[in-house]
Amino acid sequence: MTVWEAVLIALAGVGAGTINTIVGSGTLITFPTLLALGVPPVTANVSNNLGLVPGSLTGAWGYRRELRGQSTRVLRLLVASLIGGAVGAVLLLTLPSSAFETIVPVLIGLGVLLVIVQPALSRRVATRREARESAEVRDAGWVWPLVGLTGVYGGYFGAAQGVLLMGVLGIGVPEPLQRLNAVKNVLAAGVNSVAGVLFIFVADLDWLVVALIGVGSVVGGLIGSTVGRRLPAPVLRGVIVVVGVVALVALLR
Repeated sequence: MTVWEAVLIALAGVGAGTINTIVGSGTLITFPTLLALGVPPVTANVSNNLGLVPGSLTGAWGYRRELRGQSTRVLRLLVASLIGGAVGAVLLLTLPSSAFETIVPVLIGLGVLLVIVQPALSRRVATRREARESAEVRDAGWVWPLVGLTGVYGGYFGAAQGVLLMGVLGIGVPEPLQRLNAVKNVLAAGVNSVAGVLFIFVADLDWLVVALIGVGSVVGGLIGSTVGRRLPAPVLRGVIVVVGVVALVALLR
């Protein structure tokens, strides 16, 4: 690997860390970069996953103020993410890539659709809740299993995992978008971490790639948490939709 190739990978890590913190589709920057530089696909995928873990943790820490009062929710959903991430990592190591890649565009498209219709659906859900006698507003029961399924996807590939999570959380969890984005960052960090631990023991990793993406993603996580927390909800929703559409187009090409 040349110096310029190393710089390019590190810069891709910065971009991925930034986008993952704000939205969640940074893999579509780092993964194609690694492939273009000649890294084998599976090695690129697992090395990229592990390299993005530090950035995910940095982004989650940057949103710590928005996590206040959500500890019970985060812990409950994190269990689903960890289970799903482990399952996804095992699938990556045991199944042919074509078996799961066929459904990736469908999942991303669904995530984008959920984000688009989230305001209208959330209003309808809120109206139904108000019509009930119960004064307590709770998360929808289907959020936990869908977060788990999103974790499976994230452990396998991970591109636009954040788009899917924001779609699920935005409709099923009665919180402002920025607080949901904070939860999303913790869940994504959990998925990447549990998958990364499995990859350390059983996958063919390129440790130089892991280190370069890791350093870059930490810088990107700091940038993303600074920028993302200042975005108004409509702008953040717009960014999520744009990134999701770009991810969908890139995967369908």
